[in-house]
Amino acid sequence: MLQSFNEKNKDIFVYVKDRLVKRKDAKVSVFDSVVQGGDAVWEGLRVYDGRIFCLEHHLERLQNSAHALCFNDIPSNEEITRAIFETLKANNMMDGVHIRLTLTRGEKTTSGMDPRLNVYGCTLIVLAEWKPPVYPSSVKLMTSSVRRNNPMFLDSKIHHNNLLNNILAKIEANNAGANAGIMLDMNGFVAEANGVNLFCIQKGVVLTPFADACLPGITRKLVLDLCEENNIPCAEKNLSLLEFYTADEVFCTGTMGELTRVDEIDSRKIINKSGIERLEEINLLFMEKTKSSGTRIV
Repeated sequence: MLQSFNEKNKDIFVYVKDRLVKRKDAKVSVFDSVVQGGDAVWEGLRVYDGRIFCLEHHLERLQNSAHALCFNDIPSNEEITRAIFETLKANNMMDGVHIRLTLTRGEKTTSGMDPRLNVYGCTLIVLAEWKPPVYPSSVKLMTSSVRRNNPMFLDSKIHHNNLLNNILAKIEANNAGANAGIMLDMNGFVAEANGVNLFCIQKGVVLTPFADACLPGITRKLVLDLCEENNIPCAEKNLSLLEFYTADEVFCTGTMGELTRVDEIDSRKIINKSGIERLEEINLLFMEKTKSSGTRIV
């Protein structure tokens, strides 16, 4: 699942702070908070056929995360949307595109942790790349020894750039020959994988962990909504590894990879014993949604 370099991205324009620059010139200051302490928030978005999918939900989460971290001079949704449009049009990008949207606390007057040193306002970065879904048709997972953050330490509902615990879980997965690492919460229940939310399907019922120690992903929420709209039984609950090992189907969700089947966890093959198949049905509903909704690029 290692991403490969796309030559089409060699000379793209990137939006940094308040202007477009060539990829080779896309830099932030060594005094920027994202460099000093990973002090930033971010979103991943996809573009389908001239439309940015779920843009309003991503901007709401970005604004909530920045507010929770007490950022000052946060750009408005209108300003951010304008920067995204400008970036996409400069690169002639209308489909098959992934956007990494980052908002840092901004540049500091001198090196240090104190947010009072940030007197220049936030730094906005819009990085749009030609990038199809990065996951293969199915993936293999392993359980990481690294626990997912919970609100006692750092609330996972803040979509922040300090991703070291996720990165450590990914390193374990790489070393084990797996595509991603499952991260448990402090009570031993499944939270999510290091970069995606997780679902399991038991006898036709679609289940996903409570969003206590995981990011309540936008694709995750969309899957739950699609299930409810189409009379597919679904629920959030505490789920143990055993329930994932013995599920009929398991899949992960996220903007980067959309919906991806999991065929093995910790050397246990996922075997559909009930014969009821839901994943393909949900995936078709999801793809139809991408074809019919989103914010038109203007």
